[in-house]
Amino acid sequence: MAQPSTDIAREATCLRLVLDIWHPDCWTLEVTERTDAGLLGHGVYEVDGLATGRFTAFGDTTAAVAELIDAVDASPLTTSVRTVPSGHRSSSGGTGADVAPGNATRGLLVAYEEANSITTSLVSRGLIPDAPVRIRDGCERWAVLTDERRDAVRALLDEVRAEADAEVDVVRITSPEAGATPLFPEDSLSDRQREVFEVARERGYYERPRGVSAADLAAELGVSKATVLEHLRKAESKLLDPS
Repeated sequence: MAQPSTDIAREATCLRLVLDIWHPDCWTLEVTERTDAGLLGHGVYEVDGLATGRFTAFGDTTAAVAELIDAVDASPLTTSVRTVPSGHRSSSGGTGADVAPGNATRGLLVAYEEANSITTSLVSRGLIPDAPVRIRDGCERWAVLTDERRDAVRALLDEVRAEADAEVDVVRITSPEAGATPLFPEDSLSDRQREVFEVARERGYYERPRGVSAADLAAELGVSKATVLEHLRKAESKLLDPS
């Protein structure tokens, strides 16, 4: 029987890691911890000796996004910030990892000291980003691919921790063949499910006693009560069982 090729053997051992990362002197952690908005990191590149990152700022309101952008601009850890079209909103209920949550988004190009980026520490060890990085509440969540085995991965992560003085927590390890999993539970929601769920939460639907009825939510959203309940049922199911 023919032996599998090297490429096929490598594919069979490939792992996908979801990591929560904190590291010092990081402007993304600083600004998301101080504001009610988050960031989606699409890539970091070296330009004229500086790291230049492409990001999408996201939040529930345009005011929250504007506050975050002001914080990025004011941070002593950034050199410059420019706004650009975000281009990462979903109009079809998509759940891809590059779809920013929230009702408002703004694209950003941010320059900062390359030494303050953890990207090189990860990539130089074969931990290759597999999805945009989600940053919110002072924590970066990365999805990376590696063809190393689990015992070797532990050693690589220890090296990252030591080199970058970082805190790295493994959220999950899966096989890419199992299909992509959302970085956060709410990433699995469609735009409409997220909208209905967020309005219900804001209006006190999940409080006891309830601050609003399903019928009131339906009237506010311009849909039937049955539609509201169906969206909430699907959202609750995904949030309670994100796997």
